[in-house]
Amino acid sequence: MNYQAKLPTPFGMLGIRCKADALTGINFLGSGVTPQQPSQAFAREVCKQLQAYFIDPSFHFNLSLNLNGTAHQTKVWQAISAIPSGQTRNYGDLATLLTSSPRAVGQACGANPIPIVIPCHRVVSKSGIGGFIHQHGGDALDIKCWLLAYEKQSNQEVCRTSLATS
Repeated sequence: MNYQAKLPTPFGMLGIRCKADALTGINFLGSGVTPQQPSQAFAREVCKQLQAYFIDPSFHFNLSLNLNGTAHQTKVWQAISAIPSGQTRNYGDLATLLTSSPRAVGQACGANPIPIVIPCHRVVSKSGIGGFIHQHGGDALDIKCWLLAYEKQSNQEVCRTSLATS
């Protein structure tokens, strides 16, 4: 996959994909990946804003996004984007808001191509941390717990319990 930048973060490397004027994707890359300086002006702006978020978790992103999703996914991503830093919503509450089902909301969260900017990590289950990027264990949940703790919303016990049972 071609990236326009690879940005080191406190929990690992992010692969940044964008067109000339819009962010198209953020991927969590494995360990041992070498950072890559932004190859274009817009990628530089994306990195600048992500770095601002890692300094201040209440930072508000102001980026053009190029999302390719279904109408339902787009509605879910818009609803997720309205969740303030330091707060969470559960899948069921979003489903009620969107007249959907919790499973459909979870699927849309997992399909989010731009995590962190569209903060799907702020969506949790009623009984625990839930999943993250279509995964229910391992590094993905470690990253979700890190993001929630960073935003000072994490119930650390929920993270520990969810990770211990996955």
